[in-house]
Amino acid sequence: MKKIFPKKLKIGDGIRVVAPARSLAMPLINEGLKEIAQTRFKELGLHLSFAKHVNEIDAFDSSSMEHRRDDFHEAFSDQSIKMVITVIGGFNSNQLLRYLDYDLIKKNPKIFCGYSDITALGNAVFAKTGLVTYSGPHFFSFGEKNGFDHTLEYFKRCVMNEDSFEVLPSKQWSDGRWANNQDDRKFVSNEGYWVINEGSAKGTLIGGNQCTLNLLQGTEFMPALTDAVLFLEDDDEAHAATIDRDLQSLIHLSDFAKVQGIVFGRFTPKTGMTQELLTKIVKTKKELDHLPVIANVDFGHTTPFITFPIGGEIELVAKESSSSIKIIRH
Repeated sequence: MKKIFPKKLKIGDGIRVVAPARSLAMPLINEGLKEIAQTRFKELGLHLSFAKHVNEIDAFDSSSMEHRRDDFHEAFSDQSIKMVITVIGGFNSNQLLRYLDYDLIKKNPKIFCGYSDITALGNAVFAKTGLVTYSGPHFFSFGEKNGFDHTLEYFKRCVMNEDSFEVLPSKQWSDGRWANNQDDRKFVSNEGYWVINEGSAKGTLIGGNQCTLNLLQGTEFMPALTDAVLFLEDDDEAHAATIDRDLQSLIHLSDFAKVQGIVFGRFTPKTGMTQELLTKIVKTKKELDHLPVIANVDFGHTTPFITFPIGGEIELVAKESSSSIKIIRH
């Protein structure tokens, strides 16, 4: 399938906030956070609007599948909208997959951005249409008071500029839960990349939240893994054993043998994952022996995190002395 790269954002473009998983009305997203997020978009010169049903909320902090689908379709149909960004993640965006109009999406290519549970949507849209999507900040993320500069820099590099770029480690990171107690958030020094297996690779970037990506296995919505470099992360509901199990599930896919490399995002401390433990997991899987593997990269459920293109092209060099991750087409 031919890839479709959406046009980059420019000053004056319209942005639509949609809620394919949890709602903007959930208590976590307070008015102060919304104000910070809206100010940040205004400072970028972008015009923000909200989907019709974005504030509906049910027992699952979400809204009906039909309303979430309709908002998604309306956003892609609106010619004034150049980017569709999600409110936040959740648990149920995969409910939409069979009911989306992929022809509509393909005929109206736009930047689509979100992470976590949105991994299901981003990868499915790429698999069904060839449209490159983006694992990156939610609208919610733009309300972060502290530590957002690195996130914002890589958001701009990925969706507002054409040039290739190298992914460099942040200086500090935080495991602060959501946006609670933002003024008390603690940051620690970033020790940089963990090189698990040395080597180099070039390929198509596929991935996001590992347990959510695995929901697509065996369906028409799973992207092909041929010549893929996988970006994988998990949240604080995971632990080392489930991360191991989910990785093994990917390895069992028929086209995994054609994967070119793996990049793991930063695991939250609550998962119990360490460099030593991740190395043990990787080294016990012979299918990974020939693959370059890097970990502790700035994406996942800690702050800050990069934006990366699902379906974009990447060059990876994993060496103890000098490692590099370069996004060459996005």
